[in-house]
Amino acid sequence: MVSVKELVESNCMRLVPSNYISLKSPEDSMLYETENIPTIDFSQLTSSNPIERSKAIQQLGDACRDWGFFMLINHCVPETLREKILRATQSFFDLSEEEKKEYAGEKVLDPIRYGTSFNVMVDKALFWRDYLKCHVHPHLHVPSKPPGFSETVDEYIRKSREVVGELLKGICGSLGLEENYILKRLNVELGTQLLIANFYPPCPQPELTMGLPAHTDHGLLTLLLQNQLGGLQIQHKGKWIPVNPLPNSFLVNTGDHLEILTNGKYKSVLHRAVVNTKGTRISIATAHGAQLETIVGPAPEFVGDDNPEAYRAIKYGDYIQFQQSHELHRRSCLDHIRI
Repeated sequence: MVSVKELVESNCMRLVPSNYISLKSPEDSMLYETENIPTIDFSQLTSSNPIERSKAIQQLGDACRDWGFFMLINHCVPETLREKILRATQSFFDLSEEEKKEYAGEKVLDPIRYGTSFNVMVDKALFWRDYLKCHVHPHLHVPSKPPGFSETVDEYIRKSREVVGELLKGICGSLGLEENYILKRLNVELGTQLLIANFYPPCPQPELTMGLPAHTDHGLLTLLLQNQLGGLQIQHKGKWIPVNPLPNSFLVNTGDHLEILTNGKYKSVLHRAVVNTKGTRISIATAHGAQLETIVGPAPEFVGDDNPEAYRAIKYGDYIQFQQSHELHRRSCLDHIRI
């Protein structure tokens, strides 16, 4: 396994190696800059003012239904902590290849996995991306190197869980459910939280390769933090839209299991990561879901004579196993369980 970082640093590359070149359709290169994803004010969503909170809940529901993506501002996660986790992540990827390869897991559900591309065993073309994946809840699994890394991750994931908990309460309100419905039904307090750190080095020919191809996320919600270099694009009404987050904001997207739970009322959305020639992009995603043994299917509140079950129930861990073991391709995981 050769990491992209190692590849870039060991060669004065002017051309992308052929095994990283991915074929794209002309439509994939068309971007629409005019549309902006919704913005949700976390302080209003958690406000003691019922009118202000009600308005924010409605905005949250609209964002989940119409976009599946939104920017989250005024979220009370300190900027110092956000910068600290980004620096710590950079420090991990700056370790020697020998040190990082100590964490190269062999199995999809290994607690810690360092690697490159997505799944080098099945990828038709490799992706311009190195990664670190850690199962950080209900038990914290983090590399012991570099010094202080595990402590920083622990502090960050605790804050992100608090934010996601409040978002799920707001989503329940937007669906007309009791605010703790999802938290209780899927026992999210003891649920799975994955931290995925992505490292996208500068690329000499970014138009020929991808950081990550179009895909949806497993889980209920994904909270995304990135450094100053953008690269995220989402598909909205068939068009690819580049995301330019506001300073000190999070990007949040609905995952496959929120779509499954709501029987398609709130849909997960296709998104992808592109690379650039300018510098290294770092993104840190925390994916939040049920316990690995929990079976997730459409909730009875969203099933009826006019709206039959659209997905078969599946164990959460089996769904992750399927996604991580196959080629990352659009909505293939949801299609696998679609009725």
